Amino acid sequence: MSPSKNPSAESLDPYTPGHGTDAYRVRHYDLDLDVKLSSNRLEGHAHILAEAREELDAVVLSLSGLKAAKVRIDGAKAAKSIQREDQLIIRLKDRIPPGRGFELDVRYEGTPRPIRGVWGEIGWEELEDGVLVAGQPTGAPTWFPCNDHPSQKATFRISATVDAGYRAVSNGLLAGQSRKSSRTTYVYEQREPMAPYLATLLVGRYREVELGTCASTDGTTVRVRAAVPPELLAEAQTGLKDQVRMVELFTELFGPYAFRDYTVVVTEDELEIPLESQTLSIVGPNHIKLTWEAQRLLAHELAHQWFGNSVTVLRWQDIWLHEGFACYAEWLWSERAGLRSAKERAAAAWRYLSDEPQDLEIGRPGPHLMFDDRVYKRGALALHAVRCAVGEELFFRSLRAFASDYRHGNASTPDLVAVLDRVCIEVADFDAARILDRWLYCQELPALPEGVVKA
Repeated sequence: MSPSKNPSAESLDPYTPGHGTDAYRVRHYDLDLDVKLSSNRLEGHAHILAEAREELDAVVLSLSGLKAAKVRIDGAKAAKSIQREDQLIIRLKDRIPPGRGFELDVRYEGTPRPIRGVWGEIGWEELEDGVLVAGQPTGAPTWFPCNDHPSQKATFRISATVDAGYRAVSNGLLAGQSRKSSRTTYVYEQREPMAPYLATLLVGRYREVELGTCASTDGTTVRVRAAVPPELLAEAQTGLKDQVRMVELFTELFGPYAFRDYTVVVTEDELEIPLESQTLSIVGPNHIKLTWEAQRLLAHELAHQWFGNSVTVLRWQDIWLHEGFACYAEWLWSERAGLRSAKERAAAAWRYLSDEPQDLEIGRPGPHLMFDDRVYKRGALALHAVRCAVGEELFFRSLRAFASDYRHGNASTPDLVAVLDRVCIEVADFDAARILDRWLYCQELPALPEGVVKA
């Protein structure tokens, strides 16, 4: 028998070397977590259902700063497991052939801490009186072992036990809550596939607030809520008063909301930027103001539920598919709210970019610049250029088709181009790649898009 590939020797994505492998696929994560805030101590039990995609003699998981105390595979003790840098390498007694399912059981513990890298500190973060996880792009391994890449989506069950008086908030629907002695356990189920970096856990003295409901275009009802420290309740209800209207607008323009609930978590600590997570947005008290700067960020994070969370990039190189879409959603909300039009926002963004260095191709920005502000604004302008070229009806029909075709999946820039060309086939001489390539793969800023852009 020929030797199998060593999954630890290959990187699935050059933007995040050492994170993620295509040698196997996780189908489901079942996480049981015990969080002790006073000592920032985490004890975890991860039960992982997976399937081999090639012959395996080892399984590699990403795990950072935590010690795997016991590892079993298919109920039996692993032949050997070692931790090297941010990887847990599990050697198998018997090879696993392609297509065969297997189960991993990992008990782990330690003092979680963020990863420090080119994007700053990412992952598990202690707050003044609680915890939050900022997972994008490689923070997930700071609190659970995973196949850490956006293309490796899975369903999740997350159970977190915390001190009484605190609430744990995580992705999906709250499926259970129980109390024993001075500890409370919260169980969440994320039934729609989710990339590991979008998983999160927040622990704090949160109160739940109903912001309202709205009917999605597929006939379902979306509940919109907030989790807020008691002292910020009044401020949050004012600052988040347009969240339901934003959901209604994006449902109209982008298609049905891909999940069942949407929650805005307001932390007690101020945050430099809001954080995106599937079914959740995480903001600080500085983001629940009625200023345009605060409201645009709320719209931005909500739009990621369509573009980023439901439709997720196949590779980090295409990050503009997340950030350009979410930035353009800010401009769409501005139009609906009776503020500046998307055309005016586009012109302002173009003027800003014209004064910036012309040395970045946002369709392949490289890992160090993947979150550069030019990726966001120039990505939004790329969409605006398509809108100007094809008109209102076909543009938004294309966005809805893209969101539908890749719902709960992964997509690339060529996938978007194919959808645009298909939906806009009736437009004479329209070529989506020709329009987008100038914005994505040329350093020099193209001319400001012109055309009819009335919403």
